[in-house]
Amino acid sequence: MTAQPGEGTNRRVIRSLPDADVLEESCGQPNGLRRIIVNAKTPSLFVARREVVTSYPEDLILFILGIKGPGYLCDEIARDEDPSYVAASLKQDILSFVPAQDFHGKRVLDFGCGAGASTMILARMLKGADIYGVELSPRLLSIAKARAAHYGSDPERLLLSPDGNTLPGNLKTFDAVILSAVWEHLLPTERPAVMKQIWSVLRPGGYLFINQTPNRYSPIDSHTTGLPFINYLPDRAAHAAAVHFSKRIEPGTSWETLLRNGIRGGTTREVLDTIRHACLGAATPMKPIASSGARDVIDLWYETSASARLPVLKRAVWAFLKLVKVATGAEIAPELTLAIRKDP
Repeated sequence: MTAQPGEGTNRRVIRSLPDADVLEESCGQPNGLRRIIVNAKTPSLFVARREVVTSYPEDLILFILGIKGPGYLCDEIARDEDPSYVAASLKQDILSFVPAQDFHGKRVLDFGCGAGASTMILARMLKGADIYGVELSPRLLSIAKARAAHYGSDPERLLLSPDGNTLPGNLKTFDAVILSAVWEHLLPTERPAVMKQIWSVLRPGGYLFINQTPNRYSPIDSHTTGLPFINYLPDRAAHAAAVHFSKRIEPGTSWETLLRNGIRGGTTREVLDTIRHACLGAATPMKPIASSGARDVIDLWYETSASARLPVLKRAVWAFLKLVKVATGAEIAPELTLAIRKDP
């Protein structure tokens, strides 16, 4: 979706808030696209993305605004509609391991579907699959259901978890379970119980995908605080650094809230150990298929991030991680991209 500002446009304020104005700019195109712009009124407001071109109707835009706020309005819309954002990651992180046609007629669970962007993308990407979503937050799930209604999908396939350790009842089994940008938001004490629940609804021979989760030991915490080296600090020091130096973190934010927000990420070893110990099951990590063009998770990370900011730096990081693999045999990437097969 592309449109240049100022070309046959008409800008108006659709919602004025104390800390920001939300504007709509018609793009002068026959398909009815509009540009949404967030103009912050206070320098303290963190805006993840200032503008987005969208096909959403105004009532859906304002509904998302009321829940996510102006700082994350455009980002939330882009998660669904920008093909270079979540859609690119999901395509790379899932179809690099299992071809799309293999999902036809299969049941797929989007665990931790949040506001439903990933669920809508999966429905478009995995044609012929039955896609279900599960979410803990009623507020986020309300956005997911509104999105489903917008696309003409069945909102009843989007289910609310009763608590952080329990799946909704009567889910039956699934051929694939996807945790997209979810693992990092589970508290360390929740992860074994949640994984045990997920493993119980994944059929033998099925696939578990965990992706878009920051590596616990990445030099920069780009996910939660934006601070360098905070991942190497003890919990108490990391907490103090986050609340004092990160513009994204409100003063007084608790350590548990930061953990819930994903500050500690995860590791491949942690995921596999949790499956083996908590689920008492055999799990086989998968390699990218030949048609993907990727030889390992380092390639997968680079292919989804090289077009973003700082491409030269990311190329250098890719080369360094390849050298680490040659020297140690370890495949380490700034984000986890895991495909795990549940052994029969």
